[in-house]
Amino acid sequence: MKLTHFFQSRIYIALTLMLSVLLIGVLGYRFLSDLTWVDALYMTIITVTTVGFSEVGPMDTQEKIFTVILIILSVFILAFSISVITEYILSRNSLQELKKKKVKNKIDNLSGHVIVCGFGRNGMQAVERLKAYKKPFVVIERDKEVIDKYDEELLFVEGDANEDETLLAAGLDRAQHLITALPDDAANLFVVLSARQLNKSLFIVTRASLVTSQKKLLLAGANKVIMPDKIGGDHMASLIVMPDLITFMDKLGVEGEHTTNLEEVAIEDFKGQVECNSLRDLDLRKRTGCTIIGYIEPDGNYIINPEADLQLQPKSKVIVLGRPEQIRKLNEMFSIG
Repeated sequence: MKLTHFFQSRIYIALTLMLSVLLIGVLGYRFLSDLTWVDALYMTIITVTTVGFSEVGPMDTQEKIFTVILIILSVFILAFSISVITEYILSRNSLQELKKKKVKNKIDNLSGHVIVCGFGRNGMQAVERLKAYKKPFVVIERDKEVIDKYDEELLFVEGDANEDETLLAAGLDRAQHLITALPDDAANLFVVLSARQLNKSLFIVTRASLVTSQKKLLLAGANKVIMPDKIGGDHMASLIVMPDLITFMDKLGVEGEHTTNLEEVAIEDFKGQVECNSLRDLDLRKRTGCTIIGYIEPDGNYIINPEADLQLQPKSKVIVLGRPEQIRKLNEMFSIG
């Protein structure tokens, strides 16, 4: 971006010089030849552009000398301006190509990442949460203005998420998760269908506006269907029915900057570091201050507030609750992340 600012400053200099020549020419002819403002502007334009039209009247020696000086100045300044503008256009194209190549290389090196389709309101919220959890992701967006606004912060693939080429350019064949947050249910349906065909093991979360679309999206291959409007309505009503509980639950999400109070940990992350026969063996409360509030069995069955003697199974997970510093201690102690 520094190179772009450099060229832009040179363009400003070139434009200033060209306007200065016009101003000098108009003022010179106005007062040296006692011409009207229109005639002075006319003489300046035909002199600077060297088009060869006739003068408005005979010129004396002083006016001829002034005209010669004006022609020499305008030739040098015009040549400088043309070279600056040409160099800027060429460099801008080169910078764009270099930036696209750099982004492509970064995406090509990703694996097990998340693809977010659509960078609207829901897409932005998803991206903020992914950033908080430090999950690698790529955003597919077709609005060039949106991409130009955020391309310094995020990895973008410009294009239509309904097209297989765009999904593959975002590394769909190597991705682990897909979030499709397009505003139209039909568009989300096509993305889910295409993504499921290209990557059978992909975990797909999609947005839906209509209740009737939910079943179709699940049949198309989505793992989870989220209805933001329904969630928003439920949330608002819950704030009236049980405000303190909902406010407390809200704080369990992202607390402060890039910190969280909840963590999902695979049992395999503890292997080789502590005994993993039961929750009592883990003893995370004593080691890190975190409390285990849930257990996910290998078949996906959820157990809320599990007993300490619960036997742990391979490929199962625990959900832990703690303050941000306790979660960080957990991650650091067991090298999770």
